Amino acid sequence: MHGESKNGLRKNLNIWETIGISVALMAPSMAANINPQGTAGLIGRAVPIAFAMAFVGVLLLAYGFVRLSQNFNHAGSVYGFVGATMGPRQGVVAGWGLLGTYTFYTCVSVMATGIFGAKFLDAAGIWRNQPSWAAFLIALIALIGGYILAVVPAKNGTRILLTVEGVTVALILITAFAVLAKLISGTAPGGQKIDWSVFSVPEGTGASTVFLGAVFGFLSFAGFEASATLGEEASNPRRDIPRALLGTAIFGGIYFVFVTTIEAMGFGTNEAGVKAFQTSGSLMGDLGSSYIGSWIGTLITLGASISAFGCGIACIVGASRLLFAMGRDSGNASLAKVSAKNATPVQATNSVIIAALVIMVVWKLIFRSQQPFDIFVGSGTIGTLILLVAYGMATVGAIKFIFFTGAPKAKSWEIIIPILGLIVVAYTLYRNVIPFPTSGVARAYPITAIVWLVIGIVGVLARPALASKIGSQLTKDENLSPNR
Repeated sequence: MHGESKNGLRKNLNIWETIGISVALMAPSMAANINPQGTAGLIGRAVPIAFAMAFVGVLLLAYGFVRLSQNFNHAGSVYGFVGATMGPRQGVVAGWGLLGTYTFYTCVSVMATGIFGAKFLDAAGIWRNQPSWAAFLIALIALIGGYILAVVPAKNGTRILLTVEGVTVALILITAFAVLAKLISGTAPGGQKIDWSVFSVPEGTGASTVFLGAVFGFLSFAGFEASATLGEEASNPRRDIPRALLGTAIFGGIYFVFVTTIEAMGFGTNEAGVKAFQTSGSLMGDLGSSYIGSWIGTLITLGASISAFGCGIACIVGASRLLFAMGRDSGNASLAKVSAKNATPVQATNSVIIAALVIMVVWKLIFRSQQPFDIFVGSGTIGTLILLVAYGMATVGAIKFIFFTGAPKAKSWEIIIPILGLIVVAYTLYRNVIPFPTSGVARAYPITAIVWLVIGIVGVLARPALASKIGSQLTKDENLSPNR
C-alpha cells in the first residue's frame, strides 16, 4: 500500500515516473524543433556551440541539485532546498523565482503547441488557409487541456508524457541519422555536406555572443530539476530523485548537441541555409520532409506539438507544487488545499493557469505580437533569466550545506564543480543584461525578469513575520531533515 506525505500528497511514483516529469518539462522533441531558432538569430550557424556550453553549465549545476536531493525531498524544490540551507527569506525568493520560470514556461509550451499544431493541421490538409489567430486558438485550447490533465493523479500523467515523448524522440533520432547518412554520402538535398564550421563562431560575431544564444540552450535543458518537485510523491525520493536529475541532464546534453549539429548542417551553413533554419515551422519536421519524405515530417511535427502540450502540463504541475508548498508553509489554507479525490493542489493549479493566461494576453496587447513565436521567445528568455538566478541560489545553498555545514559531505576538491557552475551562470546573466538592450521588445526581457525577482525580495522584506513563520515550518518539515 502506498504511503502518503503530510497534507495529502501520495507517495506513489517510481523512478521512471519521476523521470517522466523532468523529461516532459524538458520536452526534448519540442525543444529540438524550435529552441535552436532563437540561438540562430544571434549566432547564426554556430548553434551547437551554444548548446554544448549550456550542457556543460547544466552538468555543473546538476551536482548541487543531486547532492541536495540526496538529503532533502520537498514539493517546493529550490524553495525547500534554499530555505533549508540558506534561510527562509532566501528560500522564498528562490521559490518565487522558480515559480515565475515555470509560469512563463507554461506560456512557452502552449505557444509552441499552437505553432506546431497549426503547422500539422495545414500539412495534413485538415485546416489550410488558416487565419492569423489559428495558432493562438490552439494555444488556448492547450492551456485549458493542460489544466484538466494537471489536476488528475500525477502517476497517470507522467506515464502518458514519458510514452509520447519517447516515441517522438525516437522519430527525431531516426531522422537525424538518416540526414547524417545523406550528408556523409553526398546525396543530401541542395548538395549539403558535413560542415564542421557549425562549431565555429561566424566572422563578425563576438565570442561572448555565444552566451546570449546559450539562453535558448538553458531553456532546452530547463526542467531537468523538475523531478525534485515530486520529492513528496516519489516512493524512494532520496535514491530516485538524484538519479532522475542526473540521468535527464546527461541524456539532454548528448541529445541536444547531436540534434542541433545535424540541423545546422542539414539546412546548410551559408546565408540561405541559416535563413531557412530561422524561418522553419518545425526544424526536424522540415528536415524529415526534405531528406526522407513528407510523411515523417508531418509525424514529427505532430509529435512536437504533443510534446509541447506535455511540457505545458509538466510546467503547470511543477508550478502548482511549488505554490502549494509555499502556501502550506505560509499558512495559506486555500493554496495548501488538495483535492480529496486526486490528492492534487487544485487551487494552486488554478492560480498558475490564471497567471499564464494574463501573461499571454498582456504580452499580445502591449507588444501587439502578431506571431505566437514572439510570445514564445519573450516568455522563454524571461523565464530562463529568472531560472538561472534560482539555479545560482540553489548552488550557493548546496556549497554551504555540503562543505561548510557540519562535517563535509563530499571530498573537498569537489567544491570546484559547483563554483564553475556559478561562474557559467553569472557570466550568462551578465552577458544578457550588459550592454542593456536600448530598443525594441528585447528591453522587456531583463526588465520583466528583474521586476519579478524584486517583487519576491520586497515581499520578504516587507513581511518579516511571514518569513519567520515560513522558517519555522521549514525547520519542522520532516522532508527537509537531512538525517531522515
